[in-house]
Amino acid sequence: MNLKNIVTLAAVGLLLIGCKDAKKTDQVELAVNETNEPRGVENMAYQWSAMAIEATALDTDRFKPRPTITSRYLGLIFTSVFDAWSRYDENAIPVYLENVDRRPSEEQTLKNKEIAISYAAYRAMNEYYYTDSLLFKQKMVDLGLDPMNTSLDTSTPEGIGNLAAKAVIEARKNDGSNMYGEEEGSNGKPYFDYTGYQPVNSPDEMNEISKWQPKYFSDGKGGKFAPSCLTPFWNNVKPLALQSGDQFRPGPPPAIGSKQLEEEVKEVIELQANLTPEEIALVEFMRDGPQSVQQAGHWLKFAQEVSKRDNHTLDEDVKMFFLNQVVAMDTFIASWDSKMYYDFARPYALVHDYYQDQVIKAWAGPGKGMVDMDGSEWRPYSPDTFLCPPFPSYTSGHSTISGGCAEALKLWTGSDEFGSSVELKPGWLTEPDVDMGTVVIEFPTFTETAELAGQSRVLGGYHIQADNQAGLQLGRDCARYIYHNFYLKHVGEKTAVASK
Repeated sequence: MNLKNIVTLAAVGLLLIGCKDAKKTDQVELAVNETNEPRGVENMAYQWSAMAIEATALDTDRFKPRPTITSRYLGLIFTSVFDAWSRYDENAIPVYLENVDRRPSEEQTLKNKEIAISYAAYRAMNEYYYTDSLLFKQKMVDLGLDPMNTSLDTSTPEGIGNLAAKAVIEARKNDGSNMYGEEEGSNGKPYFDYTGYQPVNSPDEMNEISKWQPKYFSDGKGGKFAPSCLTPFWNNVKPLALQSGDQFRPGPPPAIGSKQLEEEVKEVIELQANLTPEEIALVEFMRDGPQSVQQAGHWLKFAQEVSKRDNHTLDEDVKMFFLNQVVAMDTFIASWDSKMYYDFARPYALVHDYYQDQVIKAWAGPGKGMVDMDGSEWRPYSPDTFLCPPFPSYTSGHSTISGGCAEALKLWTGSDEFGSSVELKPGWLTEPDVDMGTVVIEFPTFTETAELAGQSRVLGGYHIQADNQAGLQLGRDCARYIYHNFYLKHVGEKTAVASK
């Protein structure tokens, strides 16, 4: 697919993202009757998805990007919402909520659903994004709900919502994420690496070129530091829907010395040397910047576009967001299984090894453009403060999560059509003083959106093509399994295919 064919230049400098003819409103009142049921951005499930997006962005600003961790938060928040809602649906089966009967048909009202999912979302967000508890409390007040209501009465929507979140929170303790520092040797430190992972290579010494090497970043104050591997234990986290993180583990990446690897390293160099403004904008859009919501949040935003486009009801968004974020959470686990199993090198090190003492054309850094340089000086298209992701490359997380979430949306909607677009100023995250005009990137289908997300990582110099292609396939395999064997079961429809 030729990126230039789906990108058109525009004259506006503001970033806009949205499906065509999307409806916008700030309404936050609870619905009062069924005939005027809120749809799209007005429905209560959408409103809580917007709150989840805001909380994820705030988490990034406080704790720096931690996409594995926030994908789990989002997955468990929307599982809590789904479980609460299930007790007011005719067929749905909760994931973790037990010993709570389905409410009788006369109680399966929109108002009860809104109350139940609001309490579930509120309690789950307080647990996972606890630093923003005041923000969530104000949301409840704005809705006319009492944030101090801690009832566990199974005959009320408030009680069911509180119980749904409580059941998810309790069930997911000791799930391998080490959120509470409960794993042996952690001494209560959240997300401590209890596996003892040590990279084969140090930032200053290359011992094995096929293995991941930490790299120095600028600290923005004249110094430098080398980030340690992000959550190297995430392959041990228990999935929500998959049987295990290695269920669809791909075969190995191309071997050192192979023709395939030689060609794919060369491709990374050539793509960077010929980056267009459109491609730069795509790299930055998919990379995200300040207030980033990471890949799980990015695909939640894409799902929100579907809700606006199709004017969804609460029921539709509860189910769609549930599938979307279960897939995101589990594909992160699957990607980390592959990353930590193969511990494969990134292009940053591979280019240096393959092209040392050779003159190549490459990007010299912010504002410096493309110049001739020794291959050992090559760098990804990124700011000095975040040169490349601090963990092994194979498979690409962007590709895996995008392949999975795109496939899930295609299965859920029954169509590959998307129809979203984004207007951008190329370079605004990396070299904002360089004027490259503005561009509009089109996302005509879910599949093409995933492929663009994956290709952006090759264009940026963070991955070789094998990382991307294996990731896309891994994500799709996971999504199909989750949809047929987990999602359909829990919404009360037929289950389907086997594990492979």
